[in-house]
Amino acid sequence: MRMTPLDIQSHRFRRRLRGIDHQEVDEFLRMVSEDYENLLHENEDQRSRIADLEEQVEALESHERLLQDTLVSAQSISEKMRSSTEKECEVRIGAAEVRAEKIIDASHRRAARLAENIRELRGMRARIAESLRSAIQTQMTLIDNLTIDPEAGSMVDDMVEGKVAFLDQIRPPGRPGREDEGATATQRGNRRPSA
Repeated sequence: MRMTPLDIQSHRFRRRLRGIDHQEVDEFLRMVSEDYENLLHENEDQRSRIADLEEQVEALESHERLLQDTLVSAQSISEKMRSSTEKECEVRIGAAEVRAEKIIDASHRRAARLAENIRELRGMRARIAESLRSAIQTQMTLIDNLTIDPEAGSMVDDMVEGKVAFLDQIRPPGRPGREDEGATATQRGNRRPSA
């Protein structure tokens, strides 16, 4: 059975022969009763404080569990986001590689077309140069022929005289000669058409 400070103060000791100093015993009991009362109050305060601390510990444990759950959830979400981001990056990289291959393929085709166009233009340039050479050669030959003085050559004179002589020989009878032709042309010019 627990004793209270009042029990300690009201406790009475039995008397014996030699007896005790009642005042000293009462003083001692009062001091013990006060100390005991203080200890009980302290004990009660400590219990109250322990109860508060236990509540705080429970609240903190609850918060800790919540934080741990949040941390686990955040790690899970982070892992999912990382995985999703990696997949998205792989898809984007794949799409970029496909686009790059298409661009490279188109560039190769265009380069091949340009090379073919260049070959055709070179061939055309060679043909045009050859045509120009031929035309220039022809023109040079014509220029060379124009620079020859037809009066200077005896062959021309011989040809003209031979032709005239030949023409005189083959003239049909009854046709006038060269001198006669001039007169005939004059007579024809003087003749007026009949109205």
